[in-house]
Amino acid sequence: MTEEITARAGREFYTFDGRILEIFGSHPQRFHIRNMDLRVTGPDRKGRRTVEIIAGPPDAPAPKHTWHHSAEEWQRAQGLETLLEAVRAGIASAYSVD
Repeated sequence: MTEEITARAGREFYTFDGRILEIFGSHPQRFHIRNMDLRVTGPDRKGRRTVEIIAGPPDAPAPKHTWHHSAEEWQRAQGLETLLEAVRAGIASAYSVD
């Protein structure tokens, strides 16, 4: 992947270039696909979703970074699901090369 994908959800701005996921907001974060795991849960009964990134390799996970999005934020977050799917695919391909 060579094109950057971007999305905004709530106060966060997400960008992914195929290797690095960056999340800009009150506490900017950068994650490399070979050093992270991504989980998206929800929607719950109120439509909220949670994006959770576990830093570190799968055999030695480190801290979790969590973002909660209301149903309204998720609906307005055009491109976020596509971006997160691209991140998941990047993670999977990074570990399948080993």
